Amino acid sequence: MKNSLWVIFPLVLILIGVCAPMPGEAAGKNPGGGSSSARTVIDSAGRAVKIPSAIRRVIVTCYGGAAHEVSVLGGADKIVAQPSDRTFRQFHRMYPALDGACDAGSFDNINLEKILSLKPDMVIAGLVSPQGNEKIESLGIPVFTVAVGRADIPTLLREFREMGTLLGAEETAAELVSYWRRTLNLIEERVATVPVAKRKSVFYTSHGVASPLVTGGRHSWGHHFISAGGGINVAASLGFSQELTVEQLLLWNPDVIVVSNTRTGQSPVSAILANQKLKKVKAVKKGAVYPCPVGAFWWDRPSPEAILGILWLSMKLYPEVMEDIDLSREVRCFYRKFHGYELTDAELQSFF
Repeated sequence: MKNSLWVIFPLVLILIGVCAPMPGEAAGKNPGGGSSSARTVIDSAGRAVKIPSAIRRVIVTCYGGAAHEVSVLGGADKIVAQPSDRTFRQFHRMYPALDGACDAGSFDNINLEKILSLKPDMVIAGLVSPQGNEKIESLGIPVFTVAVGRADIPTLLREFREMGTLLGAEETAAELVSYWRRTLNLIEERVATVPVAKRKSVFYTSHGVASPLVTGGRHSWGHHFISAGGGINVAASLGFSQELTVEQLLLWNPDVIVVSNTRTGQSPVSAILANQKLKKVKAVKKGAVYPCPVGAFWWDRPSPEAILGILWLSMKLYPEVMEDIDLSREVRCFYRKFHGYELTDAELQSFF
């Protein structure tokens, strides 16, 4: 079967590469920003938000991929405040202007006086902080909510498009969505050649060393991450997040365990492999316990470059049908196109 697939695979591979920008075009950036008249965008809460004709000053009041989203769409220099977080060194290396942004609070714990003093055109806030968001809106400042902790892939792609409209970067947003769809289609086509009986079951945890058995069910981003990569989420029957017993993980007996690196850069991989109670789990016995890479942001959390994490996962699960994909090349091209940044070898290696 494998040999017959090579007739079409190289042709498909051509479709997922991110082309270099045209001469004179700034990679990943749309010049100008804003439009000539007031506009309306639909945020992740489904609300129609009226925004100014030009967006020059933006405050971010949520952690997560929001600041990365704004930056990929050419708005990093518009961010005048965001929650303090130096976890992602690569992100700040690429967007040094963010180092000058102050902190006006996060989620429901916001500093209204600070927000007013910064005179923002917009605030980008989390869907999960309605009280704080309402306080900001009471000041007459438009609030665009993003699906922090509540996104699925269709929601995230719609958010990219609406954020592109907000920032006057519709073309870049369309290119980003197109890249996501091409890559997802490629993965789906490849995984379709794998017999159902050989599809890999996956346990995913994003809660670090302290809680390595916390996972999410069908409503969590982890579930969408696994499914898009071609895996089967062993915890699909659960809700958003739940801590498991060792007995439950033994019962599920996943083929692969994927873990998220923590904010301190630590990974629970060693703890899982060293846990004698888990030594009979298939993933542990085979050494198939993998930390997900971290670039400008976690690749296993919703953000523009989460598609690279999904591609990485599919390659871990099904190397036999994905081995012609050059992940390093894809990452370099993605960063060149959407971040306008040329990665060094050392930077690229640090992601893994």
